[in-house]
Amino acid sequence: MPLGLRKKKNKSRESSNLVENEEVSGHAGAGKSAVNGGGVGGLPPPPASLRPKLVFHTQLAHGSPTGRIEGFTNVKELYSKIAEAFNLSPDEILFCTLNTHKIDMEKLLGGQIGLEDFIFAHIKGIKKEVEVHKTEDALGLTITDNGAGYAFIKRIKEGSVVDGVKVICVGDHIESINGKNIVGMRHYEVARMLKELPKDQSFTLKLMEPMKAFEMLEPRSRGGGGKSSGEGKIGTGRETLRLRSKGPATVEEMPNEFEEKAVKKVDDLLESYMGIRDTELAATMVEVGRDKKNPDEFAMALDQALGDFAFPDEFVFDVWGAIGDAKQGRF
Repeated sequence: MPLGLRKKKNKSRESSNLVENEEVSGHAGAGKSAVNGGGVGGLPPPPASLRPKLVFHTQLAHGSPTGRIEGFTNVKELYSKIAEAFNLSPDEILFCTLNTHKIDMEKLLGGQIGLEDFIFAHIKGIKKEVEVHKTEDALGLTITDNGAGYAFIKRIKEGSVVDGVKVICVGDHIESINGKNIVGMRHYEVARMLKELPKDQSFTLKLMEPMKAFEMLEPRSRGGGGKSSGEGKIGTGRETLRLRSKGPATVEEMPNEFEEKAVKKVDDLLESYMGIRDTELAATMVEVGRDKKNPDEFAMALDQALGDFAFPDEFVFDVWGAIGDAKQGRF
């Protein structure tokens, strides 16, 4: 099948997991095997009782005791475990950051968690409603989502239309656009809606900002627009827990240099072409393209693995080229 991908149809109790006065340092015991997954070397998976239990430490970003969570295989289950630990509803959690309580988009929890990472959960805070006049075709927003139905702002371009609206901040969850509820939509759908809004007209956003402690108030636009010493790095441990939308979570080695560079470049291409950032999606695309021999074969594999997306042909070519450059060490 040649390039030209088609879009397919888809679609209490008080917790005992809090640890008072515990030092804020992540910890998890782990072995190299799948979590709720298959065995090694073709052998059947070990019984559940013998599989390694990965225990992660967590806090609410605005301040809380330390909690311990385990037994999750995807982001939705992770949020449920955090909510259970703090006696919350899972839909109160907007997103999580790793090893910092700050709204730092370079530390956003994506598809991988280092086994030594400490998880900070950012929950719903103040509701805001703002009217924006679209004077340019591009608003200057980059959208991502939490994998559980909430799209939020990951980056605001300096000097852009939205940069002039000071009440809109990085980390804000977008609840509705012109009265249309978008909870449950993926980031690429929200980005497309914003892009298609007519120029020279006003529109209304209903936003939800993350709850902040007073000492955590920061500049509004910190979104990782510049270079960061931690950019592209995932976690602090030598191994990571890879969360997948489909299939079991697995314990894997930290990404090697090829993977880090390729994922970063593909994530940049996602932002350029689609107005989104999604390291899990970028990592999946790199994984799909690792052993493909030509762009058409790569396009077919993408269609199989990611049929929910309709990628432009030129985007697929550029991603294929980025993966090839990473293999050859040309970054």
